[in-house]
Amino acid sequence: MAQLALSLDRRTEDALLPGALQAGHAVVARVQTAGELSTVLAAHEIDLAVVSAARSRLTPELRAAAAATGTRFVVLAGTADEREVAARAGAPEVLPEPATWAELERLLTERAAPMPGVAQAAPVEASVIAVWGPTGAPGRTSLAIQVAAELAALGSTVALVDADSYGGAVAPWLGLLDETPGFAAACRLAGNDALTRAEFDRVAQYVPVPRGALAVLTGIARPSRWPELGADRVARVIDTVAGFVDHVVVDVGFNLETDEEIASDLFAPRRNAATLTVLEHATQLVAVGLADPLGLSRLLRARTDAVAAAPRARHRLVVNRVRAGVLGSGPGAQVTAALQRFGGVVPDALIPDDPQAFDAAMLAAAPLAAAAPRSPAREAIRELVRGTLSGLPAPAESGRRRGARLRRARAEAASAIPVGAGTLDLQRVDPQ
Repeated sequence: MAQLALSLDRRTEDALLPGALQAGHAVVARVQTAGELSTVLAAHEIDLAVVSAARSRLTPELRAAAAATGTRFVVLAGTADEREVAARAGAPEVLPEPATWAELERLLTERAAPMPGVAQAAPVEASVIAVWGPTGAPGRTSLAIQVAAELAALGSTVALVDADSYGGAVAPWLGLLDETPGFAAACRLAGNDALTRAEFDRVAQYVPVPRGALAVLTGIARPSRWPELGADRVARVIDTVAGFVDHVVVDVGFNLETDEEIASDLFAPRRNAATLTVLEHATQLVAVGLADPLGLSRLLRARTDAVAAAPRARHRLVVNRVRAGVLGSGPGAQVTAALQRFGGVVPDALIPDDPQAFDAAMLAAAPLAAAAPRSPAREAIRELVRGTLSGLPAPAESGRRRGARLRRARAEAASAIPVGAGTLDLQRVDPQ
């Protein structure tokens, strides 16, 4: 005999109850919300919980409660959208609705599928995308948030980690409470070998985005807490979280200095250990700089150290806030020409200056994909994610859109002013 808990609509319950009772099972609870079901799972030994994707929100708390008690967790989904939501939420078993009791009875006799919340023996390695930029606020945090949101919009599971040891900014950007920084808590758990999926769900905060949700580990609010982000702990967190999701997007600090070891104990904590450790584990490095003479100069001078610190990563170069006001006509072409001339590199993405869209996003405490989905900045970031960061084939481009893009590129190239006649010259900023 099995103990059952149901969170279904009345018609589905009426269809399943006779079969369950006839088979000798006990229905311990019939509840309406995910919170009520979590309470039931914590208070009773439930063998099987059956919920409807249309009625019960598959919250991290509910999944953690099922994982902690060993409860079999089955979701009934009536539509393709509901099945997609259940799959993204990590439901291990999804049945079409309406389901028969014979299908559920079969599940009780079969070996349970792995439940998210329990660390797996051999996790599949996720991509670890480190978003780095030099000093001067080039938009690291904003870009990291948008990249994570666009990956989630493609149907991937994504963790957004704020590992900036000089003060986290992801939480205030997304309107999250960060009295207990999630990343610092995860580091403490990892240091004790206790960072399971259930603990990760507990310390992370989930932010809804179009077609999914982001699991966010918020950063330290006070820079004085940087000793909590030790290199070994950070490495364990990144490796562990990479076993839970498809992509780990990490917002890191600007500073790449390592000479602090010379003036201190070799085994003492290092201020930049979190940033350097993330770069060491990154599979992709996104370097972002501002589209002005000072910002590009800083980007080119510091990028060499960032590339050296990320030996495993594929390197992506992004220029943010591209605008004619500071560069003159044809700003995109001028930025590309300057990077080629002074750095021998070509940017992977040029993000136009779009203050209205970012203002709307910060006002709503939401990514551009939710607050300003048609903004030019969002379009540029989406193309970057789909074309290079997602690991998926880029979507086919329509002839009309491809023609419009080529016409814009030709117009920008034609309007670029030759060097020496007012074009962008990095040497005028810092000739040394």
